[in-house]
Amino acid sequence: MIQTSQAVSTPREHGALVPRTCIAVDWSGALAGVRSRLWTAEARERRLVALECGRTRDEVVRHLIERAQREPRLVVGLDFAFSFPRWFLDAQGLASAREVWELVAREGEDWLAQSPLPFWGKPCVRRPLSIESRSAWRVTESEVPPVGGIAPKSIFQTGGAGSVGTGSLRGMPHLRALQDAGFSIWPFDRARLPMVVEIYPRYLTGPVNKSSAVSRALYLLAHHAQESRSFIERAGASEDAFDAAVSALCMQRFARDFARLAAHSRSEVERLEGRIWRPLRDPLFERW
Repeated sequence: MIQTSQAVSTPREHGALVPRTCIAVDWSGALAGVRSRLWTAEARERRLVALECGRTRDEVVRHLIERAQREPRLVVGLDFAFSFPRWFLDAQGLASAREVWELVAREGEDWLAQSPLPFWGKPCVRRPLSIESRSAWRVTESEVPPVGGIAPKSIFQTGGAGSVGTGSLRGMPHLRALQDAGFSIWPFDRARLPMVVEIYPRYLTGPVNKSSAVSRALYLLAHHAQESRSFIERAGASEDAFDAAVSALCMQRFARDFARLAAHSRSEVERLEGRIWRPLRDPLFERW
């Protein structure tokens, strides 16, 4: 994990919780080929200004810190789970999200290699029928409505289609570096800019067959025709680029919603489990 002693400044003027810039990161937990699979998209004034890959996870985090130093009115969306169900924290004797991230930094790779209960997804490791009658999902995941019949996966699933466990275990330790650099990691920290939120791209894109290049292209032309041809082509070239681009544009379109997080009463569960950020209005409904 990267180490940084250079903190970003935080804006204090009235209305500073409305970001000028939104960055969405389509995260990857892959060990091989991560530079081609980890995409960042930056949106400003409802337009894409950057869409790129080529960085490692450490390099992405450094890039985000550098961007916040130049533009503190920044919100970053990362598409991995920021914590676990509360019962798992209690079982591990963890009292805060920071303790979760530190434990994952120490134990995460062993969990991925050995897949101990309650993790599953490795070859020949099936999903347990029950986890002592406890849910494998956080409260926030159960609150996100299915999109086209697809709902968020459990963080304990580390393999198989749509799994988020590997990316989450290789993402949580980086939240420490971002927090140390001055980012608010919401909802564990009170809302202020620069800020990092957890996103679920499928909710922001709406129902679309993202595995189809034709479907991606038609979606982009229908909903984001104002973007340049080069951005449209790049965003449609892969699912990873598509998720990053559309998520950043959605975050920018609803930028004023972030200001409302300051008044949001963070529950004890949210401070431990985290919460997926969602616009106040359904993105697909609002678009039409």
